[in-house]
Parts: sequence; C-alpha cells; structure tokens
Amino acid sequence: MEKVTVFLADWQALLREGIHFTLSGEEDIDVIGEATNNEDALAFIENNPPRIAILGADRGKINGIDATRSIKQNLPSVAVILLMESDNEEQLFSAMKSGASACLPKDIDPDELVNITMNVAQGGQPISEALLRPELASRVLDEFEAFSLISKQVDDLLARLSPTEAALLRCIAGGSSGEQLTQTLAITEKAIRRHLGLILSKLVANAHNREMIEAAQKGAINNSSN
Repeated sequence: MEKVTVFLADWQALLREGIHFTLSGEEDIDVIGEATNNEDALAFIENNPPRIAILGADRGKINGIDATRSIKQNLPSVAVILLMESDNEEQLFSAMKSGASACLPKDIDPDELVNITMNVAQGGQPISEALLRPELASRVLDEFEAFSLISKQVDDLLARLSPTEAALLRCIAGGSSGEQLTQTLAITEKAIRRHLGLILSKLVANAHNREMIEAAQKGAINNSSN
C-alpha cells in the first residue's frame, strides 16, 4: 500500500515537531517536509505535491485559508488540513469555502490527529460536520441565496441546493438535533452526512466560480473604460 504523504507548515516549531513525531510513527504515513510559513509551503507543494498539506491557518504573509484556496485551484488532488489557534466561526466559514478538508485545534489529541489524517487521505471531509452548527448552517443558507442572485445574472453557472439540502440546513439553523433531523426529514444519519458533503462541495465550487465571475466582470468593466 502506498504511503500517505504529508507536508507540514506552521510557525510553531514545537507544534510541528509534535505532529511530525505523531504522524511519522504510523506505517502508512510519510512526512515529506516542513516549513515555518505558508509561502515556503506553497513553493514546496507546487514542485512536490503531497497527498495532504497540514497548514497553520492564522499567521504569515499568506494565511492558511488563502494558501488552501491556491492549492485547491492549482492542485486539487492535494487535500488540506488547517490548524486553528481558536474556534473562530468566521475563520471556519472561510476555511469551508476555501476547500479545506478539515480544521483542527492545535491541541488536538494525537490519536484523533492520526484518525482525521487517514480519513482525509481516503477522501473524507470532516469539516462538513461543522454544518451541523446552527450558526454556520444559517450562514451557508444565506450564501446560497446570494449565489442564486448572482447565478441569474450569469446563466445559472452556480450550483443550487436541492430541496432536501435546503430543508436540512433550515432545520439545523433552527436548532434541530440529529434525532430531530432524521424524524423531520425522514432520512438516516448516513444520508444526512452524505447531504452535508454535497452541500460543502457545492459551497466550495460556487465560491471558486464566484471569484472567477467577479474577476471576469471586473476585467470587462476595466476594458470598457479604456
């Protein structure tokens, strides 16, 4: 079995050392390099793409969210795990839209770190669990409403929520528990998680396409004024 290659970047040397030690102790994981900042990380990853990049979210000229966005646009096969110094809703929402597969606290338990890393290596998106938070579910609903308005102006280029996905987010935003979700929507927990993954994929794709649309519109405006 081919090993899962991982690259680390964070300004805290002790944190990097701890993560490196933890992951290197696993037979299926190979830590192929480290950096103290995301600028150097991007340069390395461009030439030596790992399966997973674990990046600090908060510091440096290029923060982890911007680095993730760049990686997912240029090297979509590289999954990104972001290390966050605090549970910040705004930062988590931005991380979701950037295409990050997971956001972890820096004091994460070593066993959980290994489990999440292997989950992400297999294509998992643990960050989709954040959609079960009412405040984030509400923000995602608002985001899709904004996408809908933009999409009407550009021939429906942006993805929309299915009726079930929209109903799921509305229930979560209203404070429904997991058990209430299965009863209200008449779907299983497995189906709920599948829908959350689909919602996340649409959110990420729309955020990327929205940037391209806005850049194209800005370019058209600049050209018309010249």
